[in-house]
Amino acid sequence: MAAGDLGELLVPYMPTIRVPKSGDRVYKTECAFSYDSPDSEGGLYVCMNTFLGFGREHIERHYRKTGQCVYLHLKRHVIEKVPGASGGALPKRRNAKLFLDLEANGDLSSDDFEYEDEAKLVIFPDHYEISLPNIEELPALVTIASDALLSAKSPYRKQDPDSWEEELQASKHAKSLVQLDNGVRIPPSGWKCSKCDLRENLWLNLTDGSVLCGKWFFDGSGGNGHAMEHYKETGYPLAVKLGTITPDGADVYSFDEEEPVLDPHIAKHLAHFGIDMLQMQVAENGLRDNDIKPRVSEWEVIQEAGVKLKPMYGPGYTGMKNLGNSCYLNAVMQAIFSIPEFQRAYVGNLPRIFDYSPLDPTQDFNTQMAKLGHGLLSGQYSKPPVKSELIEQVMKEEHKPQQNGISPQMFKAFVSKDHTEFSSNRQQDAQEFFLHLINLVERNPVGSENPSDVFRFLVEERTQCCQSRKVRYTERVDYIMQLPVAMEAATNKDELIAYELKRREAEAARRAPPELVRAKIPFSACLQAFSEPSNVEDFWSSALQAKSAGVKSSRFASFPQYLVVQIKKFTFGLDWIPKKLDVSIDMPDFLDINHLRAMGLQPGEEELPDIAPPIIIPEDPKDRMMNHFVEYIDESSVMQLAEMGFPLEACRKAVYYTGNMGAEVAFNWIIAHMEEPDFAEPLVVPVFGGAASSGVTGFGAVGLDNQPPEEMVSIIISMGFQRSLAIQALKATNNNLERALEWIFSHPELEEEDGEPALSVMDLENHTNANILAETRSGGPRIKDGPGRYELFGFISHMGTSTMSGHYVCHLKKEGRWVIYNDLRVCASERPPKDLGYIYFYHRIPS
Repeated sequence: MAAGDLGELLVPYMPTIRVPKSGDRVYKTECAFSYDSPDSEGGLYVCMNTFLGFGREHIERHYRKTGQCVYLHLKRHVIEKVPGASGGALPKRRNAKLFLDLEANGDLSSDDFEYEDEAKLVIFPDHYEISLPNIEELPALVTIASDALLSAKSPYRKQDPDSWEEELQASKHAKSLVQLDNGVRIPPSGWKCSKCDLRENLWLNLTDGSVLCGKWFFDGSGGNGHAMEHYKETGYPLAVKLGTITPDGADVYSFDEEEPVLDPHIAKHLAHFGIDMLQMQVAENGLRDNDIKPRVSEWEVIQEAGVKLKPMYGPGYTGMKNLGNSCYLNAVMQAIFSIPEFQRAYVGNLPRIFDYSPLDPTQDFNTQMAKLGHGLLSGQYSKPPVKSELIEQVMKEEHKPQQNGISPQMFKAFVSKDHTEFSSNRQQDAQEFFLHLINLVERNPVGSENPSDVFRFLVEERTQCCQSRKVRYTERVDYIMQLPVAMEAATNKDELIAYELKRREAEAARRAPPELVRAKIPFSACLQAFSEPSNVEDFWSSALQAKSAGVKSSRFASFPQYLVVQIKKFTFGLDWIPKKLDVSIDMPDFLDINHLRAMGLQPGEEELPDIAPPIIIPEDPKDRMMNHFVEYIDESSVMQLAEMGFPLEACRKAVYYTGNMGAEVAFNWIIAHMEEPDFAEPLVVPVFGGAASSGVTGFGAVGLDNQPPEEMVSIIISMGFQRSLAIQALKATNNNLERALEWIFSHPELEEEDGEPALSVMDLENHTNANILAETRSGGPRIKDGPGRYELFGFISHMGTSTMSGHYVCHLKKEGRWVIYNDLRVCASERPPKDLGYIYFYHRIPS
C-alpha cells in the first residue's frame, strides 16, 4: 500500500491516537485480564489511546466496549541460532531487533537461541496490520506515539524518588565483580559485625567477604555504618544483606550506585564464600538420601531442603514469581484461592466480572482478583515440559517456551496502593496482609456471595469485676484466632537450658554455634493459654463506679466455616526490635474447639450496671472538645497489637483514638484505617484551641451537629454493620463505642433505617454447607455458624528472625497429598513441617 494510502487509512482514527505523557502508565508487558505478554503465542495488543495491554483472548472485549480501533501489537520470538562451520552456534552479536523491556527466559541457553522482537499496528475490526518501523509511510503523530510507547518505562515505577516500588536494576558491577581469593568462608549463622558487636542488619561484602553492620539500608535498622566505611576505604562496591538469602535471590546494595540493585550472578558470588543459595536443589542433582546430613535450621526444614521434591503442574499448581520480598503475598494468595468460596466468587464469575469491569481494569479489585485466581487455577501457566514438542519446535526454527508461573506485579501494585508498607519492597507480615486483603474483599462486594464471610466469627468477651464479682458480656467480630505460645509448657526444658549454655560458650569462644535445640510446645498448652482469663488494665467498674481490678476471658459466640489460627511467634525485645520465637508446636490435623463455645450469662451471675464512666471535663474551657481524649496511651494494648505484626505507630494511634478501651477495640480501628496513606505515620495529638468556632471535633467528642464522630462510625461499619445502625447505636449511648457495640447486640430486632437495604442472605446454591448457614438478622455481621470441628488443609510458614526480614512458603493439602508452594517452585511435599507454621488454615468438618 502506498504511503498516501496508509495515511488515508489512519485518518479516521487519528483523534484516538495519543502520545504517552509523563505520568501515563503504559502496560506493554502484561495483559490487564490475564498473564499474557509479548512472550505469549498471541503476543500483546496495547491500546494507542489508553495504553492498556490485552492478550489475544481479551482484545475483542476492549474493542467492543470502547470502540478503540488502533492497537500496537508486540511479539517476542525465540529463534534458534544458525550453526557455524564448526557445528556450534555462531558467535553472539548484538541484536538490533531486541527492543522490548522483557526478562529473558532462564530455561533457554543464550548460546543456542536468540530473541527477536516484532511490533506492528493493528486496526480493528478488520485486523489490518502495518509493520513497524515505517517512518516514511506513516503520519508523524503515529510514528511519534509508537516510538514513545515502545520506549516508555514500566508502569510500576513510581515517580516519587523515595518510593521503594521502583523496580531494581542489575548492577553495572555484577558481571565484572572481582572477588578476592582469601579463603573466607561464611558460616550459616552466628554472624557479628567485624568492627563492633552488632548482630542485626549485617552485610556481606561480595569482594572480600567482610561482614559489617549497615546503617540505613532497606529496613532502616540501626547500625554503626561500618559497611559504608569499608566501601569508602576499599572501593568494594557490592554487599548482600545476611538473612535475606533464599533460593530465589537476596537483597543486594551497591555503594557506588547508591541504591538497591539486582545481581544476576548472586549464586556464583555467594558460592565464592561457601554459601550455597540453591542447596535445596542439591538432592535433585543426584545426591543420595544417605549423603544428606540432618537439617534442623528452619530455613532447611520448612523448605524441605535435602529432599528430592517432585515438581507439580496443572490447574491449582501454578507458582508465583517473587517480586522482591513479596513471598508474604504469594503465600497468602495461594491459600486464599485454595478455598472453594473464593474460587466461585472470582474465577466462577470471571466472565461477568471482566465484562462489567471499568474502563481501566488494572484499577479494579475484583478484576485483578479474578485475573489472579484464573492464573493460579486454570493450569494455563503451569505446564510440564514435553521433550517431543521441544524437538518439533526446534525443527521449525522457532521455540515456543512454556510460561511457568505468574508474576503478580499488577495485583500487588493495586492492592498495595496508598499503603505505606505493602507498597514497598520490604518484607511484610503475612497475617497483616491477610487482614488487609479481607478488608479489600469486604469493601468490594462481588455478586451475592461475599467470600470473606467464611472467615468471620463472633467473640464473646466476659469481663468480671474482681471486687463486686459482677460481670459484663460483650461481642465483637474477628477473623483470626490468635494463639499465644506457652513457652513455660515446653516439654524439653532441660535440653533448652543445656543448649543455651553451649551457645553462650561458643559465642564467647568465637566458635560455630551448637546444633539448634527448638522448644517443643504442646498445642493443648497454647489452647489453654488462649482460654485463660487475663487482667484488664485500668478497669473501671460500673458496680463500684470506680477503678478496680478486672479479668477478661474470651469464647466463640460463633464458629467460622474456615478457622484461621495464628501462632503469636513474634514479640518485641527490650530494644523494641521485633523478635521471633523459634518453637515447634504439635499442631493437630483435626481440631475440636466446641468446648470454647460461649455460654452467655450463667445462673447466679449478676451483670454490671449499664453505666458509662464519667466524662472528665478539662479545667481549661478551650480544651473541652477533647473531653474524650486520653492523657496517656496504654502501652500494654500497644504491645498486643504490635505483636500481631502491625506498625508500631499505627498501634499507638489505634489505642489513642479508641480511648484506651483495649486491644480488641483498637484492632477494629486498625482494620478500618489500614488503607489510609498516613496509617503508619507517627501519632500527632490534635489541638482543638479553635474547634468550637470551626466546627471541628475530635474522636469521641460530640459533634456540633449532634452526629457521632466519623471515626467511631467507621469502626462499627468495619465490623460488618450498616452505617445507619452504627449512628443510631452511638446516639443512643452518648457516643460511647463500647456501649454502642453492646447496644447493637442487644437490639437484633431493629430494621434498617433511611431506606438502606438489609444484608441479604447469600445464594444457598453457592454453599455446600447451606444447612449450617446462620445469617444474622438485618444489621448484624454476616456469619456462618456451625460445629467447632475442623480439619487442617494448609499453613503458611515464616523463616527469619522477624517480620522485617526472612521468607514465607505455603503448604496446602490438595487431592489427598501435601504440596509446597515456594514462590515459583510448586512440588509434592515429602515432609510438611506442620509444627513450624505461623498461620494455619482449617475447614469445618460437616456434622
